[in-house]
Formats: sequence, C-alpha cells, structure tokens
Amino acid sequence: MKIMILGAGGQLGSELVNILQDDTLIPLTHMDIEMTDEQQVNSILSSNMPDVVINTAAYHRVDDCEDNVELSFAVNSYAVRTIARICNDLGITFVHFSTDYVFGGEKKTPYVEDDCPNPHSVYAVSKLAGELFVRNICSRYYLIRTCGLYGAKGVSGKGGNFIETMIRLANGKKPLNVVSDQIVTPTYAKELAAKVSQLIRTEEYGSYHITNNGGCSWYEFARTIFELTGIDADISPISSSEFGAKARRPAYSVLENRNLKLLGLDDMMQWHDALKEYLIEKGHVR
Repeated sequence: MKIMILGAGGQLGSELVNILQDDTLIPLTHMDIEMTDEQQVNSILSSNMPDVVINTAAYHRVDDCEDNVELSFAVNSYAVRTIARICNDLGITFVHFSTDYVFGGEKKTPYVEDDCPNPHSVYAVSKLAGELFVRNICSRYYLIRTCGLYGAKGVSGKGGNFIETMIRLANGKKPLNVVSDQIVTPTYAKELAAKVSQLIRTEEYGSYHITNNGGCSWYEFARTIFELTGIDADISPISSSEFGAKARRPAYSVLENRNLKLLGLDDMMQWHDALKEYLIEKGHVR
C-alpha cells in the first residue's frame, strides 16, 4: 500500500512511519508541505497518488488556540476540508485524527462514536469542524478520535509530553500540582499507530474511537508514573479552576472503542499497562 503521512515528524506521525515500514511510505513534515496552501497540497497529492493519506498534523496548543482563532480554523478545519476534497476527487482514502475534546464532559460513562459533541474551546470547535468536513466530503475515510496521547517523540512546542514533564519536574525536586477533576484515557502513540495500520486494511470506513482502555485523572496518571519509576515526588491534587488554564477542558472525556469492538479489533491495553511499556521503552523502568 502506498501511504502518505502528513506530520510525519510528530509524536504520532513518527510512530506511524515506524509501524508502516513494509508499505511504500511518503512521509511529509511541515517543511515538505504547507497544509493551508491548497495549490501545493493538490500538486503533491496529484503527483504522488497515494492509496491512503494519513493526516496527523494539527494546531493543538489548546490554550494558544483561544487567542489564535483564525490559525486554529485554518489548520484544523479549512486545511482538512482541502485535503478531504482532493482525496475524494482523486479516489484516495483519507485518515484524519480528532480529539476527545469535541465532547463536553457531561457524561459519566465513556463516550461512543455517535454521541453528540459539545465542544467548549476554540481548539475543540475547530477540530469538530474538521470532522464535519471529512464526513460530508469523503466517501472513503477513517475519522479517528483519540485521547491523552503520548509517545517517544514527544510534541514539538509542548516540551515533550506529560510523562517526561512530570519526571523532569519531580527529579528537579519541584512541588507538583496536577489536576484531579479531569478524567481521561492516556493513550500510547505506538499502540495507536499499530491499530491504525490494522484498521486501514479493513475497508470498514467511518468513525472510530481508538484509545487505551480504562480511565483516570491526570493526578492519578502522574501518581502512577512515579509509582512505576520509583520517583519520590512532592505531588498534590488541584482542581481545574485552581490550575487556571485559559481553555476549558471536558471534565470527563473517556472514549469507548465501540466501533473497534464491533470489528473484533479492540485489543488495546489498559492505560496503566501501556504506560509501563512506554516507561520501559524510554529506559525509565527496567
């Protein structure tokens, strides 16, 4: 299969490049393609004619999105519309990633794919708009929502990922205040990439939630990181209002991999088992 990966240098994109080595890959970073340039996107897709385009690129600095509304929609919505239209015109399957943040967090049980979104931030609204473009333009697409993503590469512009940040701060003997009233599912990018590789070969197009299984607060996640690594951290729980982030996050955004289950493909690890695998990979645990 000939697969083009947009955002190939990022946290998820780099894992996809590793997982898809047996396919014919066209890995593109921001240096190779400007997603908001419709003419360039059309030229690159038309000249390469991949079977599948996987878009992992996004403007995901959630708090910054509140002040950069136009950029948020340019990248997360209108560029996605452009890629979706070109893919559909050329008969290319489009894989696009969205977020648990499209939900409002009012539920107390995991969200399934057809639950009604209720986004609370500019980032979330822009990602939902991108979803709607994909659904309404493409005849062959995989729209994948995930949650609490972390991977070996880390996120440029975010100083790595949550795990590495927690370990670095704890080793620096700094007191840590971690939000305890946002319930999520931390998801290992390596396992997500492997599942995407499986899914795109099924031709079972549509919307999917793909996360590790179970749920925890960010505070519980941090505590588990320190328990597994043996780090003696000075950590305290705080509320979202005390933390004071600019953008509102959902209080509960655990996703159920319902459509994966219907295909018999939901063998994703529990979040704490996936965390342990990551810590071993990074050399934090032996």
